[in-house]
Amino acid sequence: MTKLALILSLCIIITTVISSSNAISSCNGPCKSLNDCDGQLICIRGKCNDDPDVGTNICGGGGGSSPSPPSTGSTPGMLTLNDFSEGGDGGGPSECDEKYHDNNERVVALTTRWYDNGSRCGKMIRIRADKNGKSVTAKVVDECDIKDGCKNNVVDGSIAVWRALGLNTDEGRVPITWSMA
Repeated sequence: MTKLALILSLCIIITTVISSSNAISSCNGPCKSLNDCDGQLICIRGKCNDDPDVGTNICGGGGGSSPSPPSTGSTPGMLTLNDFSEGGDGGGPSECDEKYHDNNERVVALTTRWYDNGSRCGKMIRIRADKNGKSVTAKVVDECDIKDGCKNNVVDGSIAVWRALGLNTDEGRVPITWSMA
C-alpha cells in the first residue's frame, strides 16, 4: 500500500512539474520566452515584467489594476482609429459622459493607464504625428481598456483627429507623441 501511495505521489509531482512548465506567468513569475508571460508582459532575465519599450506599468507598484500614468512632458504612443458614433466600432457610449460622439468631433479614448480611472475625462490633450509633425488638440471622452484587447500605448482617435493630423486612416496605427494641452 505504501509503495502505491509513493508511486501515486510521484505521478502527481511529475504531472504538476510538466504542466507548470507550460503555464503562463503573471508579474515576476518565472518565464523562458515571451509566450510564457501573461498579457502585455515580457520575459526579462527569467521573470515576467513590464515592457520598457512600450511603457507597460502593470507590475510596478499600482497592483496592476490602474498603474500610474506619466505625469509630465510628452509621451510616445500609437494613434489608432475609433468610431465613437452610435453603432460604430467603439461599442457603447463613451465612458466619461455616457454619450456617443459624432465622427467630426476631435475626441479620443486613452489606454487604461493613461485614462487613469477617468481623471483625464473631459480634458484636452495635444497629439503630434511623428510622420509629418502636425499637431491637434482633442478631448478625452473614453477609455481604451487593456482588458478588452487595447494595447497599453494607444490613443484611439476619431476620424476628425486623423484628418486634422493629415493622416491616412487606412494605415490603422501611426506613431504619435501626446501631452496634456
